[in-house]
Amino acid sequence: MNHLAFVLALVGLLGIGAQWVAWRTGLPAIALMLVAGLIAGPATGLIRPEEDFGHLLEPAVSLAVAVILFEGGLSLNLRELQHAEGAVHRLVLIGVPLGWVLGALACYYVAGLVWPVAILFAGILVVTGPTVVLPLLRQSSVAARPRAILKWEAIVNDPIGALCAVVTYEILRQAGSGATMLESLVSLLAAAAVAGLLGYAVARLLGWALPRGYVPEYLKAPVILVAVIGTFVASNAIQQETGLLAVTVMGVALGNMQLASLRDFLTFKENMTIILVSGVFVLLSASLDLGVLRQFEWRFGLFLVALLLVVRPATVLLSLAGSRIPWRERLLIGWIAPRGVVMIAITGLFALRLDELGYGDGGTLVALSFAVVASTIVAHGFTIGPFANLLGVTAPGGRGVLVVGSTGWSLSLARALRALGVGVTISDTSWQRLAPARQEGVPTYHGEILAEATEEQLDLQQFGLLAATTENEAYNALVCSEFAPELGRDNVYQLGDAAGDDPRRLPDALRGRAMFRSGLGVEDVAMRERAGWTFAAARIVDVADFADAARSLPEDGGPLLLLRKDGSLRMFSHASTPTPSHGDTVLLYVPSDRIDAAGWQALGAADQLHRAEEITA
Repeated sequence: MNHLAFVLALVGLLGIGAQWVAWRTGLPAIALMLVAGLIAGPATGLIRPEEDFGHLLEPAVSLAVAVILFEGGLSLNLRELQHAEGAVHRLVLIGVPLGWVLGALACYYVAGLVWPVAILFAGILVVTGPTVVLPLLRQSSVAARPRAILKWEAIVNDPIGALCAVVTYEILRQAGSGATMLESLVSLLAAAAVAGLLGYAVARLLGWALPRGYVPEYLKAPVILVAVIGTFVASNAIQQETGLLAVTVMGVALGNMQLASLRDFLTFKENMTIILVSGVFVLLSASLDLGVLRQFEWRFGLFLVALLLVVRPATVLLSLAGSRIPWRERLLIGWIAPRGVVMIAITGLFALRLDELGYGDGGTLVALSFAVVASTIVAHGFTIGPFANLLGVTAPGGRGVLVVGSTGWSLSLARALRALGVGVTISDTSWQRLAPARQEGVPTYHGEILAEATEEQLDLQQFGLLAATTENEAYNALVCSEFAPELGRDNVYQLGDAAGDDPRRLPDALRGRAMFRSGLGVEDVAMRERAGWTFAAARIVDVADFADAARSLPEDGGPLLLLRKDGSLRMFSHASTPTPSHGDTVLLYVPSDRIDAAGWQALGAADQLHRAEEITA
């Protein structure tokens, strides 16, 4: 019992630790989790999943994958398909059969597998699971359309790949019982239809019960979780491996009902999914038997090359031929196809079943599946960013600032940010208030930033910071609270007091971080605008000299934003004071008479789009 507790703690530490290191370094999280599992498992023997968990390992992994797929289905917005130009339909209806055929040919002629095993393994190879695709997309700056296509393909194809393997296995198993291929296929398609209907029915039931108060708030997340597990198990009882399809349909249906009850569940399911993905990936990596790797032949290496450079690109390019997807995006989609947890789990399951049917390639499939996972993770994880940049299909990548509220001060802030080369968009519900920004060529968004349509009309991926600057402090707090889960609580800021004893003041938990260390409010910045305060920028050459000059600034102004050499943004607030280093640029808000004395250059005028002079000793 003590050893099992140690293993569980170690799995959590390695999985979440790998995610944290990936966040800090920019390295692919899936690659780090793979390495962590290999070190803790085959290399050191600290984790032996099959011995530690015994018969519980397979059902535990299966349930975890079911929850992961359900979470992925919840994130699939059907309205995204309108922007995919039919690519997802093509990749499913054309790409899956085509990839299955090409993969089977590669398995037989290149890897040397016998035809039945080659066909079964090729069916599994059509998956590009969300356990690996979503972390890659989260850490990259791929443009919105290829990002949506890759996400949809990964989540939709996961259960389809499992069904392809089930179809092949059932045909092989029933070959000796006298059943024809058509009969086997019809029965499996019927089971898949039942699974899809079951998932949809459970989603509709939840969609009816939750808004009507049949489930108390504190039980909604547990009820949904138990419903997912129950649906998965019930569907698998009807036909093995159809549970993945059922929970995927359930997630997509529930996620597109726009239930207010799901808002509180989303954070819970995202946290759970991160834990499950990390834990399952570490466990499966640790379960790899190094002895099995000795079966790896040179022709398997050629098979990996064929899979990466021939099968996947040909599948995507042929499927999207004649579509409206630009060829640059097709090339990116054709290259990115990492495999992960679902493929390993399904392959391991069917490897045992193939051995029972008398096929001797079961152990070979395990080694080959891990080789495919490792090679695709490394190849795609480390190249998705550079390749997207090379093809020019990248989004701004979270280096911009979204300013909510069009005022005289927010327009001055936008001018200063643009002068520093930072992308900025001003949002407001009033077309008239946005007129000055439009006249100066500042990007604007006209509409309610809190509306559901905003996600479709405004690509939030391009923003790394949000600044709420409207005249309503409570509305600013509401905006920050709404976008904190997506942008991060450290990246949403508002004008307002940093501290105070006024009982009418909103609690800190409901507010964004205060802009400026002194927490200037809306009236404060408006008064300073009238008094001639302006924005200035300083390029840091000597940190000590800048610190000396900054000490002479007024207490209620001073540094506002730090632009680092790598383009990342940090804001000065009452809660955090980033430390500038050589080559960084600091944006300040100061009285105009302090600028010349310090050697800084004002960025207030609309035509001043050049950077500030460097501070010298």
